[in-house]
Amino acid sequence: MLSINGRNIRRKKTVENAFGDGDDDALLSPSDTPVVRQEPKLSPEHTKLEPALEPHSEQEAASTAVGTDDVSGTEAEADTETVAVAVKVHAKELPVDELIDCVIPLEFDTPMRGEKLLAEIAELKYVGKKPVHFVGITAAGDKDVIATGGAYTTLLAGIQMVSRSGPLNELEYSEFVMKLRAIADNLSAHPDVPDMNRVISNAKELHQFVSEHDAQLSVNIAANGAAWALNTLLAALEKMGFDQRPDGRLMMPDGDGGSLFTLSTNVGVSETMTSRLTLLLDVPCVAPARDGFGAMAACARSLATRLGGIVVDDGNRPISKEALDEIAGQVSEFYSAMEEAQVPAGSVRAQRLFS
Repeated sequence: MLSINGRNIRRKKTVENAFGDGDDDALLSPSDTPVVRQEPKLSPEHTKLEPALEPHSEQEAASTAVGTDDVSGTEAEADTETVAVAVKVHAKELPVDELIDCVIPLEFDTPMRGEKLLAEIAELKYVGKKPVHFVGITAAGDKDVIATGGAYTTLLAGIQMVSRSGPLNELEYSEFVMKLRAIADNLSAHPDVPDMNRVISNAKELHQFVSEHDAQLSVNIAANGAAWALNTLLAALEKMGFDQRPDGRLMMPDGDGGSLFTLSTNVGVSETMTSRLTLLLDVPCVAPARDGFGAMAACARSLATRLGGIVVDDGNRPISKEALDEIAGQVSEFYSAMEEAQVPAGSVRAQRLFS
């Protein structure tokens, strides 16, 4: 049976000050090697990560304020609407995320203009392969993207602690701190640099989570007889809605600028025929509402019918609709586990971690 690459393992408690004091949780553990598809069952259980630096909860603060104000009638409704608008504004996703970034604040003695900050940080976009982002804190305590015309009392610099390429290491962190100190000197700022050992431990703990949830699903369509001519096949696939990427792989758009799933012809660019197509879903990078697996399974069945092929797993065994429905249930459980871990599938946070 086709299933997400995974096995049940027990999560190890290593950095309690970074990810909370909760009990050990059993997590899904897909293969640690990238895109090596196997066929154990997906059986995730819930886990929860806590940010290394506690973010301010504007929604919680606003809710508390409304609960303590002694207002009534139209005045109360107006205040509630004001709070709702404020919460909506602050709920937007910022490029610095305390859960997945190592965040270093640089405080100023007096508010600093946005254009001056932008000029100083323009060159610091990556350290190694780890992206670096910045946000500012205004005198009112609001966090926002730094903009020309704005004024900020604190600059928050965040370097992403983990991606599929691995966790932040000592050399990357040292380089990040060195460059931030240079920026701080130019701005007469006061950086609050966390201990390297703690940061590296946090990165390794977060990398464990990414490794355990780095799940991909594939289905194949095998020719039931003669191979298919690629020139005819590619034209038909484009009519079905597939876009061809620069690397030659075909992608089914999600309707919002992203990828729902991809298709590979499993042959080199010089080949003219293929007898096998592979559809691949990057599970943590597609939101549940898009039903990526359902769409991929339906596409596989449609292709098999049109091409006179058979839907098979990686072991070339036929896959029934009932088997695909069972896997869809496993995917739903996987999505619930990611939601509980505060890394919803398809979110900006998930796409950054699983990049």
